[in-house]
Amino acid sequence: MLLYIPQRRCARFKHLPMPASAKHCARGWLSCLSLLLSLLPLSAWAAREVRVYEVDVKGETTTALQEAMRQALVRATGRRESANDPALASLIEDAPKYVKSYSPGPRGETQVIFDAVAVERSIVAAGRSVWDSGRPFTLVVLYPPPNHADGDAARGALEQEAASRGLLISVIPLAIVDANGAELGREALLAMAQRYGGDEMLIGRSDTGAPAGQWQWTLYTSFSSESWSGPLAAGIDKTVDLLVPAQGASLAQAEAKVSVEVDGVGSLTDYANVQRMLEAVPGVRGANIARAAGNTITFDVTARGGSDALDRGLTGSAHFVRADTSHANLLYQYNP
Repeated sequence: MLLYIPQRRCARFKHLPMPASAKHCARGWLSCLSLLLSLLPLSAWAAREVRVYEVDVKGETTTALQEAMRQALVRATGRRESANDPALASLIEDAPKYVKSYSPGPRGETQVIFDAVAVERSIVAAGRSVWDSGRPFTLVVLYPPPNHADGDAARGALEQEAASRGLLISVIPLAIVDANGAELGREALLAMAQRYGGDEMLIGRSDTGAPAGQWQWTLYTSFSSESWSGPLAAGIDKTVDLLVPAQGASLAQAEAKVSVEVDGVGSLTDYANVQRMLEAVPGVRGANIARAAGNTITFDVTARGGSDALDRGLTGSAHFVRADTSHANLLYQYNP
């Protein structure tokens, strides 16, 4: 059921001092939005935290800790080359200095826990980018579904690669075609992903289903879809490459509050979709409503890299059209 917000009485006062009736409508907006948020699943509103700096380690020797730091740097930046990046060599060499503690892992293995703040500070000081630990949860669908043995082998390989790159995934059997055998579109696939708690969907297509074969991959996100071909590992690797922030200097990594005004938000469903998509932009840590007037909602968004990074992140979205590039704040027209 769609819940629509009464707008007519409030819209008249959009450009006038807000009288009591308009304030009442605005309070109604916020009350309805609060109710909606309480009814939505938590997975739709918060990225999943990756334990980037908790790494399995064999012993507490310098060599073991240096190897663990290489793994942590790949997860922290999202970049495979970070394990051998000369700019990060000092972090690897001084790995024991960054150890915060040790703990038993979920399977009884020993894990080293590095100091996240200190490591990230050093990464940024080296002119490299940090990938936020709150990351999208990716549902992976292999189609047509492979047989049991091949499916287990493929799942294991995908999960291992995803763990090494710091991506949260779940390989799940889903039908990506309708009753007539036609493939579902991006919006339908994303709606299906959200029903299962996912933020995006990665589909691997193969005629043979063999884990060692070549696959055609397509990543569906809230903003766009990207396709490429390659082995199983390439599905994960390219997905991460698309998600990680551009390599930049330390200044680009600072978080900043950004005011984002979105016009065309006509219902609670629209609001839910807009907030979800804003929070899905790489580098965004939160998007909270600041005010509402008629069909226009203003969000306070916390984004790494500030307004420039957020605007770049929204560039590929078919749902957000930049309304006024000369304005100090970010203004968008929302297209449902």
